[in-house]
Amino acid sequence: MFTGLVESLGTVRDIASDGAGALLTIEDTGIANELPLGASVAVNGVCLTVVSADKRSFAFQVGPETLKLTNLGELCPGMRVNLERSLRVGDRLGGHIVQGHVDGVGCIDKRDRQGEWEYVWFTCAGELLRQMIRKGAVTIDGVSLTLVDVELDRFSVALIPHTMAVTTLGFKQAGETVNLETDLFAKYVFKCLEQMTLPGR
Repeated sequence: MFTGLVESLGTVRDIASDGAGALLTIEDTGIANELPLGASVAVNGVCLTVVSADKRSFAFQVGPETLKLTNLGELCPGMRVNLERSLRVGDRLGGHIVQGHVDGVGCIDKRDRQGEWEYVWFTCAGELLRQMIRKGAVTIDGVSLTLVDVELDRFSVALIPHTMAVTTLGFKQAGETVNLETDLFAKYVFKCLEQMTLPGR
């Protein structure tokens, strides 16, 4: 489990083929020393398991299903990624409950500067949009955010200066992809309503 509060911006050192998947190595001296083997880390919102680590970097095996459903396959050496270590029992839940199980990939549609703030619009699959509500929660590249508007084919969030300074959402531009995870509770409600409308119910 995670909170969607990004701890650090890591740098991709290498991403290499590993059978049908990939071996992703990230450099971040701030948290590398504190990551034992088997630790869970959200990388751009994707929960991955540490398979090797030293004082400067750590590596993950990324399976083919993860490469298919997320934007991790687009990563190249030198690119920055959002990092968050898993939630510990007793930690404050400052964002919202995030599983690190990405539901799909969205695309930045438009950035609209409003003084120090910025409103950003994203497009995504209709199935994901149906699980979103105005003022509800959404995780974008591992960042916990509040939905501003939800339309038939897109949604928006407001980014404060701090979020733009410490996450990838500060520099990603229109046309670039993001990983999306809808709110956990919204998924259960959506599933229940879907089952209630099935024939014979």
